[in-house]
Amino acid sequence: MTTPHRLSRFAALAALASTLLVGGPAVAATPSASPAAAVKSAGDICYSDLPSQAHDTLNLIDKGGPYPYPKDGTVFTNREGVLPKHAGGYYHEFTVVTPGSPDRGARRIVAGQKAHEDYYTADHYATFDLVDFTC
Repeated sequence: MTTPHRLSRFAALAALASTLLVGGPAVAATPSASPAAAVKSAGDICYSDLPSQAHDTLNLIDKGGPYPYPKDGTVFTNREGVLPKHAGGYYHEFTVVTPGSPDRGARRIVAGQKAHEDYYTADHYATFDLVDFTC
């Protein structure tokens, strides 16, 4: 499996942590189905329809940071089960700044390990939209 350059650091850290903490071999996550085909309760959103702050977050992800919040880049566990099922460590979450919010707000980008597998949520993980970079 090829890990996109922007998340290769996370995959390497997850494999190392697995080896060190569990004592087993480092195993990479294996994607199951195509992201768009397996998503429940998620639609698509055109890149051009995202708020400008989401564009900023996607650019930071592509650059590898620095991120404005300490929780950015942490593993997203998909507890809600809305995104396609994958092994732990497959998804990582990043804050989309909400102007006027005193905290992180509810907007996030959740990035999978495939290139351009980025989901936007404006309602703190209740719904997701797969970002369509072609429009």
